[in-house]
Amino acid sequence: MPAYRIIVDRSDRKLHLLDQNKVVKTYPVAIGRITLHTPHGEFTIINKVPNPGGPFGALWMGLSKPHYGIHGTNDPSSIGKMVSHGCIRMYNHDVIELSKFVDIGTHVTIR
Repeated sequence: MPAYRIIVDRSDRKLHLLDQNKVVKTYPVAIGRITLHTPHGEFTIINKVPNPGGPFGALWMGLSKPHYGIHGTNDPSSIGKMVSHGCIRMYNHDVIELSKFVDIGTHVTIR
């Protein structure tokens, strides 16, 4: 049975999906601006909200740090940049794919 977890690497703006300790998929992401940085630390996914509206794209996955999440975007040109208010932005098709692998309670490391 897979044991998925997520590592977000702020330095190269990538999100890695791991099964045990093996990377099975890597996605490009956008992270927070310098003044609104993406927090580092250990978190869990606490909810999933399809079609949350606004700038959050096709899906929102909330983190255990209030007001932060992994979500889609209505601005795909922002992926790969430091432009968000601290959340981790993904292409809509990527966040939907990722959500199929991870459940509520999935461990997320941001470094």
